[in-house]
Amino acid sequence: MRPLRGGAPDDRRFVAGSAVLGLVVAAGAVLAAGPWDSGQRKAEQHRAAASVRSGGAHHEAAPRVPGPAASAPAVLTPLGTPRDLKEPTAGGGLAAALTPLLDGPGLGPLRTAVVVDTATGKQVYARGATRPMTPASTVKLATTAAALSALGPGHRIATTVRLSKDAKTVTLVGGGDPTLDEAALRGLAAGTARALRASGPGAVSLTYDTSRYAGPALHRIGPNENIAPVSALMVDEGRLDGSDKGPAPRTGDPAEDAARTFADLLGDAGVATRPAPSAGRAAAGSTTVATHRSPPLSALVERALTNSDNDIAEALARQTALKAGKPASFAGGRLAVTEQLRKLGLPVAGAHLADGSGLDRADKVTAGLLTGLLALAAGPDHPELRPVLTGLPVAGFSGTLGSRYTATSRGTGLIRAKTGTLTGVNALAGTAVDAQGRLLAFAFLASGTTSPHEAEATLDALATALTRGTG
Repeated sequence: MRPLRGGAPDDRRFVAGSAVLGLVVAAGAVLAAGPWDSGQRKAEQHRAAASVRSGGAHHEAAPRVPGPAASAPAVLTPLGTPRDLKEPTAGGGLAAALTPLLDGPGLGPLRTAVVVDTATGKQVYARGATRPMTPASTVKLATTAAALSALGPGHRIATTVRLSKDAKTVTLVGGGDPTLDEAALRGLAAGTARALRASGPGAVSLTYDTSRYAGPALHRIGPNENIAPVSALMVDEGRLDGSDKGPAPRTGDPAEDAARTFADLLGDAGVATRPAPSAGRAAAGSTTVATHRSPPLSALVERALTNSDNDIAEALARQTALKAGKPASFAGGRLAVTEQLRKLGLPVAGAHLADGSGLDRADKVTAGLLTGLLALAAGPDHPELRPVLTGLPVAGFSGTLGSRYTATSRGTGLIRAKTGTLTGVNALAGTAVDAQGRLLAFAFLASGTTSPHEAEATLDALATALTRGTG
């Protein structure tokens, strides 16, 4: 699991250009991501099957093969534009391009749209800007922005090992890092073994502490391949197949599995543990003898957005809750993320953030909230939010947009956006570089869609329309 690197410049136009330039540099190593949105389609497999039987939409996507990478001259065109850019105008060409697509059958009966010029923060197109909609995975934009704002992009999540005063009990303490892996546990085991050398031979008891998180561990969608039980202690997101993204078989008890792996690694380091690991907290007077820190929050945010990673998103919501002094639970995350967005001056009226991942249909946000957030991340006043932009999948190249654009699409390489997909719900929110090289933030949300393929094609066409003239 190699995290993506964070960081971005402050100037808004350079944000747009550097995103595209980075795309060209990476073109030779395009990610082979599938068309799923972090397994949200499989998350509702049974619901989708039932819908098909009753005349609803089929939720499984047909495989699509991305075309070759766009040529560098086409992608780099915005970088050579003059600096005295004309401000996009509301209506006119933009409305003429977007309105027919929004009114078409592909997006179902309910759809909203907002486009913002990030250089000025002005809405240049809007339909239903304040209407709450089910966002699906685009809610991760809100989750990640709140976490970055509350904790900072350099924050790292610590997993520790504590040793009792009598050196007879070792406690593995989870901090909430879903990317903890076996290599990290091996390092913790080595540090623990060094601390135990002075106490002489003999087995120790091993306990594991997950008390940093509260509330139910299972998401409302129940056990499935798209999210593990949410625990403060887990290895590789509870995945059982060696994968690092997308749906996968998951363990039913991530913490116990992590503790058993740690016990084996302690044995490799010369420390025997008896009996089997058990849940419990470190005894009073225990001292920390080993610590592992996660990649910086900026890297976790980028990975959560690029791969639409549900486990990381839920962890970030809980980290935000802890910072705010609230329970690290679904409810605590909802309160903390909403509060943090309000502190940023974003329009949270009508928002209901039932979870951090977007798997919950009770989630509601507005297109105005999402575009306001994206514009804020592109502006000079909140550089800590920049990973929200740098983590967005690139059209035709990476993450959940890797197979949705081809070399023949004008939007390839000029659009970065977070996808959202549930049965009957399709969304796309991100940024587009227009014909003048100006960075536009957009959010298109649709409910009641009957064909995910048609809905995605329409959303992609809407975003691509932004790369043309806007005057």
